[in-house]
Amino acid sequence: MPFAHPLDGVDLRHRVQQALDRHLQHQRTVLAELGAPMDPLVDVIEHLLSGGKRLRAAFLYWGWRALGGEREDDAAAVRASSSMEIFQAAALLHDDVMDNSDLRRGRPTAHRAFAALHREQGWNGDPERFGLAGAILAGDLCLNWTDEVFATSGLSPAALQRARPELDRMRTQLMGGQFLDVLEGARGWQDLNYSQRIEACRTVILYKSARYSVQQPLLIGARAAGASPQTLDALAAYGDRLGKAFQLRDDVLGVFGDPTETGKPAGDDLREGKHTVLIAHALEHADTSGAELVTASLGDPDLDDETVTACRQVLLDSGAVDRTEQMITDEAKDALTALSSTPELTEEGRHAMVELVAICTDRAT
Repeated sequence: MPFAHPLDGVDLRHRVQQALDRHLQHQRTVLAELGAPMDPLVDVIEHLLSGGKRLRAAFLYWGWRALGGEREDDAAAVRASSSMEIFQAAALLHDDVMDNSDLRRGRPTAHRAFAALHREQGWNGDPERFGLAGAILAGDLCLNWTDEVFATSGLSPAALQRARPELDRMRTQLMGGQFLDVLEGARGWQDLNYSQRIEACRTVILYKSARYSVQQPLLIGARAAGASPQTLDALAAYGDRLGKAFQLRDDVLGVFGDPTETGKPAGDDLREGKHTVLIAHALEHADTSGAELVTASLGDPDLDDETVTACRQVLLDSGAVDRTEQMITDEAKDALTALSSTPELTEEGRHAMVELVAICTDRAT
């Protein structure tokens, strides 16, 4: 039988966007009694929720559908899946503040947009502090909405009860992962050897991105559908490996991605001082001058395009890119191996999860 594309074939992107649009319209009504000043607060969230790959929503949806989630509850599953996009928006809003990022998906980040509004209006105080406060509050609002949308999705009380512990775990562990990322940057790598740096990166990858991007949305959907412990264990292994591959691809794109595709300046991860596996490989295997260039460039917010290009060449010449690409390949293969031993999945659901491996790892954004 022909299988639908895991996102487009089931019209998931469009249906998730419709669910998000309805939610934002409702929340504008809720906030309307506070007056017109609320509009910019919702606008920055709406901008974030109007784009994206919808992969987190896809993993929750297919976790549900692959375990035989009832078709008459499909609209509820889509609304529940949309809550993952709102959760990601919260993470991005806070992440951009912590990284002091200027652009997100080709637009000014929320804190920059709020600061610009402050300057345009000639308000009192520091525009930058106002911008940071606005972005943090927008992120907090998205955290609230994540819970609200999931709880009111229309899934049965039994399904919600089964899935709830995984949702709570995801929300707590992401915040811990974000703090761990900040902590690792503050502590630095000076006292760590090569293997310790790789291990530190793997831990941050797991808790800051891998779990909430793949594993936990998948398990939320599967738990809601009543998956057995054996199935949950196998899906957890699949999601763990694929989530790591997903973030490793992000790390490569953070240095080599096309700004017209990623929506962020070229080499932004270098300017932000990201301690990634890619950088760990380079510092170990580059020649002395190359390692010194990368070390000096990492975390320099004024890094020019010429130096970014030179750093990219070091990453290529040192084999750092090849080693990272091999890690992506290995993790993706391990994910497929775990999937092959996962019981209970419908044929359609298994096919969708195979396709999602390629979608997560072979991408330009």
